[in-house]
Amino acid sequence: MSEFKHIVRVKGKDLDGSKKLVAALADLKGVGLNLAYAIINALRLDPKARLGFLSEAEINEIEKGLSDPTRIGIPSWKLNRRKSADTGLNYHLVGADLDLAVKNDIEREKMIGSWRGIRHSLGLKVRGQRTRTTGRKGRTVGVRKSAA
Repeated sequence: MSEFKHIVRVKGKDLDGSKKLVAALADLKGVGLNLAYAIINALRLDPKARLGFLSEAEINEIEKGLSDPTRIGIPSWKLNRRKSADTGLNYHLVGADLDLAVKNDIEREKMIGSWRGIRHSLGLKVRGQRTRTTGRKGRTVGVRKSAA
């Protein structure tokens, strides 16, 4: 085993080296437990191993697997960006790239004037939730005593 590292940098984020491999990978934005298990199993690593004990080569393999999961045998239905509106390709985004893509998607919806875009631009709920009582913004009025 190699020397223990308390902080490991993966895909531009510092991860806790004392966590188990699955939990540490799930700390990345855009990577859940299912994808973490799939990548670890595809690379034949021990899911119960601590992230800090991995070698640089193993960490690089994990980063390559996160960059292009289909290369290591992950099915396309596990990716978070299938049939992208920009390119039509399947890929998986992690971290700041995911934030930027979601922001661009919302801007595109606003620009084309779709129902979702209109709801986003008005600051209302988008996914069909009820809005009669929840989702209100601003100060509450409270109860006022009438001048009798």
